[in-house]
Amino acid sequence: MNFQDLEVVLKVAEFRSITAAATSLDMRVATASAALKRVEASLGVELFIRTTRQLKLSPAGERYLPECQQALNTLENAKQAARAGLDILHDEIRIAVSSDLGRNIVTPWLDTFLSDYPEVSLHSNITDSHIDFYRDSIDMALRYGAPNDASMYGFKICNVPRLLCASKQYLAQHGTPQHPDELKKYNGLFYQLHDIVQDEWRFRRGDELFKVKLKSNRASNDGDLVRRWCVAGNGLAIKSSLDMSKDLLNGDVESVMAEFKPTPTELWLVCPSRQSITPTMRLLRDFLRDKTHSLLSQMVEKNILDNRVFD
Repeated sequence: MNFQDLEVVLKVAEFRSITAAATSLDMRVATASAALKRVEASLGVELFIRTTRQLKLSPAGERYLPECQQALNTLENAKQAARAGLDILHDEIRIAVSSDLGRNIVTPWLDTFLSDYPEVSLHSNITDSHIDFYRDSIDMALRYGAPNDASMYGFKICNVPRLLCASKQYLAQHGTPQHPDELKKYNGLFYQLHDIVQDEWRFRRGDELFKVKLKSNRASNDGDLVRRWCVAGNGLAIKSSLDMSKDLLNGDVESVMAEFKPTPTELWLVCPSRQSITPTMRLLRDFLRDKTHSLLSQMVEKNILDNRVFD
């Protein structure tokens, strides 16, 4: 049980729902549920009575929660007093970002952030490899997909559709596919993650699911290299719409078979625990949300994406 776990419990009491509390705190439901279980295990009592419709405070919860809130208020006041007079933005951002997104999209954004907050410094780790927060001396990672470890904490930045992309040059030479069954005639540009080559592509149209394996003469564990191959006209690639945004907006590549949707993903700012969150990190979170929203809006305006990306 820790300070952050108690905050979760108070939010659950406020909303009478673990899901609503998790949404309010910008965390996954599994993380909030684990926090509640830790507190109840530490106390040896159940704070809530579970019903099919909602949670209700137990008699023990009714006694405990007001005292808990008072204690947290005291701790928060003490923290603010200790930080009084400090410039909270004298921080270093130690962030890991995937290769394509990091080099071509996020690095210019971070330059703008540093210009706006000159007392902040940056340590950037550009890699598609698995990150160990402690081994690699990283405070946060900007990654596709929600954190799959309940002990980690994350902020969702945005939804990210994936697109099947090809250059105009490649399509002019080989023709434009209209259905996944036709893709076997084309060259695929494969991304390799953790020694697994992603050579089976999946598409969904409504309730229909399509799987197809392409031939390929190129594969790489560097997402940026896969993007460059695609722009150069070497084949078809399934890529994040953010990674390909400049190429799509400039007309260097096109989205192909738009009615058949590759599996979408999400962009998350992940850190090892809630204790590691700083005011600068929250400021960066909001900054990244604004930047991605602007970029996705440009693609919606050009009919590259539909506005369901903001759902």
